[in-house]
Amino acid sequence: MKKYLLTGLLVWLPLAITIWVLLWLVGLLDAIFGGVLTGLVALTPSSAGSLIEPLRHIPGLGVVLVFSALLITGALVSNVAGRWWLAQWDRLFAHIPVFKTIYNSVKKVSDTLFSSNGNAFRKAMLVQYPRPGVWTIAFQTGNPGGEVANHLGPDFISVYVPTTPNPTSGFFLMLARAEVIELQMSVDEALTYVISMGSVAPPPPIRLAPKQVPL
Repeated sequence: MKKYLLTGLLVWLPLAITIWVLLWLVGLLDAIFGGVLTGLVALTPSSAGSLIEPLRHIPGLGVVLVFSALLITGALVSNVAGRWWLAQWDRLFAHIPVFKTIYNSVKKVSDTLFSSNGNAFRKAMLVQYPRPGVWTIAFQTGNPGGEVANHLGPDFISVYVPTTPNPTSGFFLMLARAEVIELQMSVDEALTYVISMGSVAPPPPIRLAPKQVPL
């Protein structure tokens, strides 16, 4: 019976966690949408507020509207006029005390992580941490810059070492390039390896046999 229970748990657990995460995201977006509706109701006349209020009780509407807003925003800022308005937006927030510190920090991190031209989280590698002889999975986040680069030199890279089983927390390290081993596995495969605590190993890379040159 214990064997059957564990087998059934392994079958249903991934599905249950996936559904739970999706429901949490839907609830979060609906809550954000509900906050926007509350502001609209407070700013509009009572007649318009009575029309807006029923939208609060439509489940999943926040997901659709937030997704649509992100899609439209991305399309608008992809042209020259949109980029000009985005620059004005950033300039406005850059002059608000306290707010500008948080906004600029988050913007720099998001631009680095999600930029299609960046190198953040594009490579998985092996590093020795927390001491020599002990190896773990890490992800390259870039190269040291500024004053740090002047002290370390050009042959260093910046890496992020995630914790297990929660990879959203971890450690930031700067290591010599010669001390890391680049892996051929994808970032998704490496994350799965970390989250599963090494129990789900990615398949080894396929090595093609050298072609035989006819004599």
